[in-house]
Amino acid sequence: MSLANLISRLVSGTSVPAIEHDDFQKAVMEGHCHIVDVREPHEYAAGRIPNAINHPLSQFDASQLPSDKPVVLVCQAGGRSAKALAQVQAHGRKDVVHYAPGTGGWKSRGGAIVM
Repeated sequence: MSLANLISRLVSGTSVPAIEHDDFQKAVMEGHCHIVDVREPHEYAAGRIPNAINHPLSQFDASQLPSDKPVVLVCQAGGRSAKALAQVQAHGRKDVVHYAPGTGGWKSRGGAIVM
């Protein structure tokens, strides 16, 4: 199943669409999504998921998200990315989900962290 199809299924099935770890890991490895880290810059600088870009929740603007492929929002443990997702949904984007375990969950499952 393509990431776009997965996101479509997730968005239609729940009020807070979240991607599961295995699907997220595959999307990261294959470069099929943009990863947007909504943590503050000092948190982002301390370690992030590879290729993640920083759009802190404190300055978050849903209209500034990349639009050429699906977006997965991450934070430390899922709370801030869910808030950012609510803003994205209010703007009508349908190709955005969040990774509820966050950067901490990614790391605890053996995912790479870059500085």
